[in-house]
Amino acid sequence: MALTLPDQIVRQEILALSAYHISPAQDMIKLDAMENPYQLPPFLNKEISRITADVCINRYPDPHATALKETLRTTLSIPAEMDIMLGNGSDEIIQIIMLAAAKPGAKLLTVEPGFAMFRMIATFTNLEYIGIPLRSDFSLDTDTMLTALRHHQPAITFLAYPNNPSGNLFDTGALEKIIEASPGLVVIDEAYHPFAGKSFIEKLADYPNLLVMRTLSKLGLAGLRLGLLSGRPEWLSQLEKLRLPYNINVITQLVATRVMQHYDVLQQQAEAIKQTRTRLQEFLATLKGVEAYPSDANFILFRLDDASRIFRQLQQRGILVKNLDNSHSLLKNCLRVTVGTPEESDYFCNTLQDLVGK
Repeated sequence: MALTLPDQIVRQEILALSAYHISPAQDMIKLDAMENPYQLPPFLNKEISRITADVCINRYPDPHATALKETLRTTLSIPAEMDIMLGNGSDEIIQIIMLAAAKPGAKLLTVEPGFAMFRMIATFTNLEYIGIPLRSDFSLDTDTMLTALRHHQPAITFLAYPNNPSGNLFDTGALEKIIEASPGLVVIDEAYHPFAGKSFIEKLADYPNLLVMRTLSKLGLAGLRLGLLSGRPEWLSQLEKLRLPYNINVITQLVATRVMQHYDVLQQQAEAIKQTRTRLQEFLATLKGVEAYPSDANFILFRLDDASRIFRQLQQRGILVKNLDNSHSLLKNCLRVTVGTPEESDYFCNTLQDLVGK
């Protein structure tokens, strides 16, 4: 019998990929993944322990996650006429959307630098990926985007609001022009909405080709892996056909429903993160040779000389940030730091000041 090897079966573009890298974080101050640094308060942890103690894990979860959707609709102010689809994190939702649109020759358009999973999942689903560079200050080049829409006629356009890894909110008027000019679907990814305060959810009724995506990961529930998509029923009814049955497990449904019923707790934590973000931005602005970019998210992108060396030295001091140096031409010598607790941020600031002073 002839030996069958992966390169004889697996698509060439998959063979050429590198797996998404997640740095080990054991015993580190973890400031690399845009997580909420605060745990839930004791009273809420007790409630979670109580409601999950007798859960029937031998049974499948509610396939429609009805109670969870009702709670999310209320707390996130999702219009009654719009449907909700849930995913195992935003990544699953992105994959569902791209799979649905992956006709032969179909294209996905987004901006660069942007969320890395847009390119990766486009490769998974065999969509042609089109990345339009941002300006040097990471603002949207509207004219170039509009030209690209006319030329490439993409089936889907993905835009993060605020953008990752730059942290800025794109101009609302520019985004509206792009939505209006798009020949296909436009998905606004609002993963960092709790720290920005602006949203396109209220504009869903204005644009028949618009969907808005959120996640609860940055809000404080990253371990539950829950993303949601909101939009018109005619879109979501088609996308639901690709969602795998029971994709939201019973523990996630129970815990997310209960925590979101105490949404004020998460909002208070988001406000604390925003206050620490302000202090962190002010500190970075005082460091000679460091350029910190304005952020409406829970992280800050900054540039400094020899960023990769500084990244390694921060690791040696027990601090893990995201090294973006050389990941894109606009990110040369850039690092991204998540806003941690005040204590974590102070340690990061003091350590960075010590390192750049050498």
